[in-house]
Amino acid sequence: MSVIDLPYDRSVAEETDPIFERVAHVIPRVEWPLHAPFVAAINRLKRERNAVILARNYQVPEIFYTVADIVGDSLALAMNAARTDADVIVLCGVHFMAETAKLVNPGKTVLVPDLKAGCSLADSITGADVRLLREKYPGVPVVTYVNTSAEVKAESDVCVTSGNALQIVEALGEPRVIFLPDEYLAKYVASQTGIEIIAWKGHCEVHERFTGEDIARFREDDPSLIVLAHPECPPDVLAQADYVGSTQGMTEYVGAESARSERPRILLMTECSMADNVSGRYPNVEFVRPCNLCPHMKRNTLPKVLHSLEAMEHEVTIPTAVAERARRSVDRMLEFSRRD
Repeated sequence: MSVIDLPYDRSVAEETDPIFERVAHVIPRVEWPLHAPFVAAINRLKRERNAVILARNYQVPEIFYTVADIVGDSLALAMNAARTDADVIVLCGVHFMAETAKLVNPGKTVLVPDLKAGCSLADSITGADVRLLREKYPGVPVVTYVNTSAEVKAESDVCVTSGNALQIVEALGEPRVIFLPDEYLAKYVASQTGIEIIAWKGHCEVHERFTGEDIARFREDDPSLIVLAHPECPPDVLAQADYVGSTQGMTEYVGAESARSERPRILLMTECSMADNVSGRYPNVEFVRPCNLCPHMKRNTLPKVLHSLEAMEHEVTIPTAVAERARRSVDRMLEFSRRD
């Protein structure tokens, strides 16, 4: 049956109505019949193929809440991908995330719903760029944000996420490091440590569009507004934020505020869908949404996820020589994380 022929009938309604409760806060009931047939079909196919779906925090709620088995930030997805006993992994995120899942699961089939789901930050640097930096700074370790291609990871000493970057940089015990590719994350790490940071000038097209003026404008209306910012944001944004951290750290901060205040108002300086997905856990929190969308993350849709599982497309492969070297940098990151 073609995906365009999927009916919304009594059996689909009975199967998916309990699932709808997870997204009722962001998806109107009238829209549910459009999503439910895909949700039911995807969940059945997952069981048949022994598949799991990994979803980044920035996915739309109908993916994040209804078909995803593992959700979280880059570190959480990498660590959980390494633990899964599924035969098939469908990565609802962007291509570099699927490559990371493949690196830690070389014997499993890893699929992406849309091959065009790329990343401006990952595209800002190549393996050749890293080799040139090593020539310019001989002996200086290369610390690479996980938001990069396998080719770049293969040229690196260790990977990091926004949540563990400072910890790993300091654990290396070196006076200076090359930190790639996000310039703003590198500057944030540099502000927190005495280690010299040599940065690359890559940026995330979502986070770089936020400004300190945005925060000031929102605070004019509500001076008590709590601002949480991802460290990929520019320095003037981070300087005005009440908390700076990874998406996992932001989620935990929201949880703490939810328990402390009856009706906190929180501004999330990150991708739009993050607020939708966190709000399900903390209904008493009012989210103010400046809302910059990631066009790459939004390439993932329920019909594409279903097609990916039906046709077993599009499979992520990495050349063996690249994979072996890239895996070492990811494994080293995971080893640092397991020490906590």
